[in-house]
Amino acid sequence: MTKKRKPPAPKAGLLGLGLDNNDGHKRLTTGEQFAIVGGSAETHDRMTETVVKTFEELKTRGKPLHKIDPNELAEILQKSTPR
Repeated sequence: MTKKRKPPAPKAGLLGLGLDNNDGHKRLTTGEQFAIVGGSAETHDRMTETVVKTFEELKTRGKPLHKIDPNELAEILQKSTPR
């Protein structure tokens, strides 16, 4: 008898890439569903804050990242970005 395998769970993640680093410091912050790479200290901190707020909003809405509509995610990201 052949065992049927469950299909793998859907996966999604966010990637933040900062390109404005002039101090030579290598910055990397990762989480279960995100990675933030590079950038100046200020840029890296802003991206990190944006991702944290984004995942808080997703939790509030009761939606996992892999099920969110791209337009809704864009709206959440824009709303979560510090000014």
